[in-house]
Amino acid sequence: MLRSRPVLLLIDVQEGFYSPQWGERNNLDAEKHMLTLLQAWRRQNYPVIHVQHASENPDSPLHPSSKGFQFKEGFGPQEDEYLIRKHVNSCFIGTELDSYLKANSYDTLILIGLTTNHCVSTTARMAGNLGYRTYIVNDATACFDGMSYDGKTRLPAEDVHTFALSSLHGEFATVVSTKETLQVLQTFQYAQNHN
Repeated sequence: MLRSRPVLLLIDVQEGFYSPQWGERNNLDAEKHMLTLLQAWRRQNYPVIHVQHASENPDSPLHPSSKGFQFKEGFGPQEDEYLIRKHVNSCFIGTELDSYLKANSYDTLILIGLTTNHCVSTTARMAGNLGYRTYIVNDATACFDGMSYDGKTRLPAEDVHTFALSSLHGEFATVVSTKETLQVLQTFQYAQNHN
């Protein structure tokens, strides 16, 4: 059972990740699941934190001077939803995320967004190390084809995704589906209403 209202951490759903330069991507329904969860959080008035990557590389599609820096349509913060901007893979480095969570007594994080093996993974590892109860929604994250460290083998995005999540599950976080997340949310809401 969740101990406090869970925070939905929506990571880097920015236009820059929709450029063909990234190559093939897995989980093309990820955004649909992200929006389902975002809408569920908003209905319950649960905390949502939007993360926007502000690359310091002027050639990056995620640099603030680029159109790609903007959130994908439908994914920007609304009203009092919190926004943080980061410059590296982890949402905790160089940001106020940890202090904000602690100040509000939030101890449970639900991670969704892009990309599974980079910013989602790095954030999950740090969240686990910092003592947060951390969940990653497997069908509300996605990544791109990769290359082996020796440059010899092309790694399909689905394999990269699966391995990244497998490396986190049971160690830094718990991997769940959108359906499972909504079920837990419903149970938590029921318990809150009947206390």
